[in-house]
Amino acid sequence: MASGIRGNERGAGWLFVTPALLILGLFMALPILMALWVSLTRWNGQGSPFTFGVPFAGADNYTRLFASDGLVRQDFMTSIRNNGYYVLFVVPIQTALALGLALVVNNRLLKGKGFFRTAFYFPSVTSSVAISVVFLFMFANTGAINDVLSFFGINGPQWFNDPRGVFHLVLGDSAPAFMTDHSLLGLTWWDWIAGPSVAMCAIISLVVWTTSGTFMLMFLAALQNLPVQLDEAGMIDGANRWQRFRHITLPQLRPTTFLVLTLGLISTWQVFDQIYVMSQGNPAKTTLTPAYLSYRTAFRDFDYGSGAAISFVLFVFIVLLTLLQRWILRERKP
Repeated sequence: MASGIRGNERGAGWLFVTPALLILGLFMALPILMALWVSLTRWNGQGSPFTFGVPFAGADNYTRLFASDGLVRQDFMTSIRNNGYYVLFVVPIQTALALGLALVVNNRLLKGKGFFRTAFYFPSVTSSVAISVVFLFMFANTGAINDVLSFFGINGPQWFNDPRGVFHLVLGDSAPAFMTDHSLLGLTWWDWIAGPSVAMCAIISLVVWTTSGTFMLMFLAALQNLPVQLDEAGMIDGANRWQRFRHITLPQLRPTTFLVLTLGLISTWQVFDQIYVMSQGNPAKTTLTPAYLSYRTAFRDFDYGSGAAISFVLFVFIVLLTLLQRWILRERKP
């Protein structure tokens, strides 16, 4: 047993971390366990979910999302499809845009760096609800976006009334029979490859514009900490700007890139406020996401058990995708 000064350090350490552990346990761990219990019941919001009169559902709320035919599975798989396309477009675009903006504002020859950094970051600190309302006006049928498109002779779509997927628009309205006759988890193959709807594309543009500034700061901080000697050595060896970026700068940004991709992946799978303000899952459920479906199921349909189950499935899904991303981006030894 440790004694003396070192022996007292362990007790002092536990004494200092105990308040934080109590707060985390009371306001994080306990609510999570309570929500997990709710996901195993058929609680309808009346009374307390921890009384003996609440019907126990077991794993039924979870199996209905995957194994049981019906509207519950169809809506959940539709939300997964919509959110999957949302992630597929938002995460790469916002990461590339953030890196590009960071490279621009990190340029030594750029004048007015403070102005551009503030301008690029400003959307990230503005209320997402306020920006969503502004974008609603911009993407209205007679809004600014369609006015700009009409100036170039393009007839703009009815953004938030058009449920067609962009891949369906490219492939045409006629679906092959083999894709409509076969289904997976409640949706036909033709539905799975629909792509983001026209309405979802408007939300994607909003999110990319508002989030790129935050990730730009992360890349900028990483760029400013890179040793300039390596870049100068590349110049001496005759490497051009693209070669220096590809073989010197980008490999050193791997930890920051992993952080940006991870945060982007988590936030995009949890998208809610833009959906709530701009579309509420419409048109034809093409902007429905798991986070909004969980809210709608629990607080509008009063099926709190299924709503909590959707939340926990989404949590596991995010954890698995994060681990997969970490494995893909791991540093491989030569």
